[in-house]
Amino acid sequence: MQEQRVTSWLELQEVLFAGSWNEPLGRFRTSFVFRGIPDATLDLSATLNRQGAFVRHERDLLRAFRKYARGVPGTAQLTSVWDWLALAQHHGMPTRFLDWTFSPYVALHFMTERQDYLDKDGAIWCVDYHQTNQQLPGPLREQLRLEGADVFTAEMLASVAGDLPTFDGLAEHPFVLFFEPPSLDARIVNQFALFSVMNGPGLSLNVFLGHQHRGVRRLIVPAALKWEVRDKLDQANITERVLFPGLDGLSRWLRRYYGPRLR
Repeated sequence: MQEQRVTSWLELQEVLFAGSWNEPLGRFRTSFVFRGIPDATLDLSATLNRQGAFVRHERDLLRAFRKYARGVPGTAQLTSVWDWLALAQHHGMPTRFLDWTFSPYVALHFMTERQDYLDKDGAIWCVDYHQTNQQLPGPLREQLRLEGADVFTAEMLASVAGDLPTFDGLAEHPFVLFFEPPSLDARIVNQFALFSVMNGPGLSLNVFLGHQHRGVRRLIVPAALKWEVRDKLDQANITERVLFPGLDGLSRWLRRYYGPRLR
């Protein structure tokens, strides 16, 4: 893993978009996905295994969620365990999924959204899914090849592994794949969202990525730079009002935008 501390807004742009030129396409199309962390000391633990709190209850949580969520508008079209896990993650249930985005600016938003963390160095994780895909077990790599895809959908995952035990049994070594959820609502669409998932409820993505020699960058954004990043994101309309459409997002944006600078 490469780690780099940036010192300016311009340097941050250069590093976020580094290597995005795709020669075969003749376009700037990166194969990196991004995750913003408000405090660089925080790790990449999913809510399911954060401090080991829910690891033993993964099946119980999913079974109960499916049981009690049935009949809620929008659940009738969910056909696979991956659809249900995406919905559960989207609404805050502990899962092994972790939120990522194709947009470096959305990642910067989540790094700078909370004012109580603006006095701490933040971090942006950048992961090249072309590199992580090379470590996938054969059936998953073959599914990507057949579909001509780079990341998975729920249907693609379900065709290889219809449940979590089957998925976990695909390989003995840890691996991570990136999964585009169905467009459950405008929030997922506007955030250009996708999830990472590993083949075990207790596995650490932090440890896995830390051992990768290629395709992983961790950018440290000093606290002194965060206010400039935040103000320029607001000017570019990367705000809660856009990323969380509706009155809740509007209120979150207004509370932050008009709030005093605490430090």
